Amino acid sequence: MFTMLQPPHGLLQFCRVMVVVITLFSSATLVVSYQLHPDEETALKQIVQTLAQGGQPLEVGDACNQSGTLHDMNLSEQDSEANSTLVCNCTLNLNNDSYCHITSLFIKTLSLRGKLPLEMANLTYLENLDLTRNYISGNIPEEWASMKHLTYLSLTSNRLSGNIPGYLGNFRSLTYLSLEANQFSGTIPFQLGDLVNLTDLILSSNQLEGNLPNTLAKLNLTDFRASDNNLGGRIPDFIGNWSNLDRLELYASGLEGPIPPAILSVEKLTDLRITDMSGPEFNLTNIPPRVKKLVLRNINLAGVIPRDVWTSGSLKTLDLTFNKLEGEIPPDAKTNEFMFLSGNNLTGSVPDSFFRKGKNIDFSYNNFSRLPICQDALGTNTYRSSFIKNNLSGLLPCSSIHECPKSYRSFHVNCGGPDVTSGSILYEGDVSIESDAAMIYSKQGSNWGFSNTGDFMDDDGQGPGYTLPSNYSYFPTDTVYSTARRAAISLTYYGYCLENGMYTVKLDFAEIQFTDDESYKRVGKRFFDIYIQGKLEIKDFNIKEAAKGSNKTYSIEFKANVTDNTLEIRLYWNGKGTTCIPQRGNYGPIISAITVCSGQSTYCPEPGEASKIPIVVGVVTSALLLVFLVMGVICWKFYFRDKFMREQDLKGLDLKTGSFTLRQLRAATNNFDSADKIGEGGFGSVYKGKLSDGTLIAVS
Repeated sequence: MFTMLQPPHGLLQFCRVMVVVITLFSSATLVVSYQLHPDEETALKQIVQTLAQGGQPLEVGDACNQSGTLHDMNLSEQDSEANSTLVCNCTLNLNNDSYCHITSLFIKTLSLRGKLPLEMANLTYLENLDLTRNYISGNIPEEWASMKHLTYLSLTSNRLSGNIPGYLGNFRSLTYLSLEANQFSGTIPFQLGDLVNLTDLILSSNQLEGNLPNTLAKLNLTDFRASDNNLGGRIPDFIGNWSNLDRLELYASGLEGPIPPAILSVEKLTDLRITDMSGPEFNLTNIPPRVKKLVLRNINLAGVIPRDVWTSGSLKTLDLTFNKLEGEIPPDAKTNEFMFLSGNNLTGSVPDSFFRKGKNIDFSYNNFSRLPICQDALGTNTYRSSFIKNNLSGLLPCSSIHECPKSYRSFHVNCGGPDVTSGSILYEGDVSIESDAAMIYSKQGSNWGFSNTGDFMDDDGQGPGYTLPSNYSYFPTDTVYSTARRAAISLTYYGYCLENGMYTVKLDFAEIQFTDDESYKRVGKRFFDIYIQGKLEIKDFNIKEAAKGSNKTYSIEFKANVTDNTLEIRLYWNGKGTTCIPQRGNYGPIISAITVCSGQSTYCPEPGEASKIPIVVGVVTSALLLVFLVMGVICWKFYFRDKFMREQDLKGLDLKTGSFTLRQLRAATNNFDSADKIGEGGFGSVYKGKLSDGTLIAVS
């Protein structure tokens, strides 16, 4: 038997980078070969060592041919997006030399663990640099200030920290800048306003503070994203002057409302996302004329929904959840591919057209007075959408369940997985439920279900869906942690037909998506809020932080008071955390298992109905008492009763009876002397005797 030993992690990283370099610069098959400039060749060797955290020098040889060949090769068996690409320009003919110069360098999704190389600045003609999805740490070096030919710079999904350097404002050729999913802090440099050619500025998922600098008003961006930061102040009006703006994304940015009217009038804006924003209530008067994706979630919108929202021909995704909108849906309203209206005060009736198959529409948490015939409507979530609040019709307006068949005192769920047994408890699974972006589900024959809201945006339909599997080897005994259910906005598990009273709720979590199998996945951050019975219990909950690592379990217990026979557990994505790891569209709350028990315990032997232990104990105890009683009667009958009857018979004969010790009897009969024998009886020989007081006795 042979055992293959894994190389040390540092050596593995260095070997990986060497393969990158060999792939990038091998030119053995080229007919016409041009030599890379010696300074750039030296810089490349040093860059390799820095990214690989040290190692032996590597001869890279001639790297480019006359036409500037693009080398591209997939270097990872685990991730199809891993690649290394280098582009050389051998026709620059600068200073009348015949050297080639590197103009583009892409090293993506390789989990490199080093630091940003200072020597990158020696690639003097570098125009495009992409180090996305690695595990690179440290600051952006000051030496990079000389890289003024850059037009494209992406450092997305690394561990970079410190302040964003102001000298980036000197890169006047820069058109694309992404620093997303790092740990940058401080304020946004005002010098970025000098990037007059910049079209894309992506700063999401950092720790940036302060206002958006007014110098950004000089820009005319097409794509601006600053989600998941700690910015302050109101959304500036100057964003409305970016006439070429196509996408504006401010999930939980820290900025305050209301939205400036000028932004809602930008004609080229097709993708507008602003969520989880504080500020005063304000009305939505209009929407951008060409908008396709409109996400205005939890931002204190009030009043009625404008008519152009209902009649827009361009809208594909509409998300107005968790605001204070009111009014009715017009009878001629159009439906969108994704329409989320959850958590408002909408009233009136819902048009029949809203229940057509193929749409994803969420009406949950509203006050509609009438719903059409909608029993088991696909792709539609009507959970708590009725103005009726305190019975099953209000909870599940479109369900076939109208009354409780019996009362329950518990329920157990294996979220995203099959039925599993833990000890003597059956955790009922929901893995067979292929959830939609808007869905309500109730478990047949049981007393629980879930409500799902939200589409994972930007994943192009290639995401893992609404359930997550894991490597079972991490949880060989606790299989409930091997799966999880997730949602893009809100995930509610509810129990119904419960006896009123106090309950203990235990929620089980494990981070099984942002794992350590590839270093860049460790950069992923997940935050969500936990509500029990409508009350916010934990804000910004982070599973990995609570469990101290991925693929580790963590449980939380809550007390809940059930007063209307219903218990609700809601998980809400509050716009924080990364959205691009491992790929775009990975975010939102996840949960592995749920235990709900009446009383103070989290152990309920028989889920789904009241425990029978007290009944069993009572029956067994009564049976044992009955057995002892019968045995007592029998013993009395066959022993005490016979003795009592013999004594009564003797008394009837006026005989004196008594009890004597064996010693007394031996003394009275002279040790049963045969001379004192007076006869035979049914019980043997009969002797005469004389007690010490002179009393004559007969002994049998």
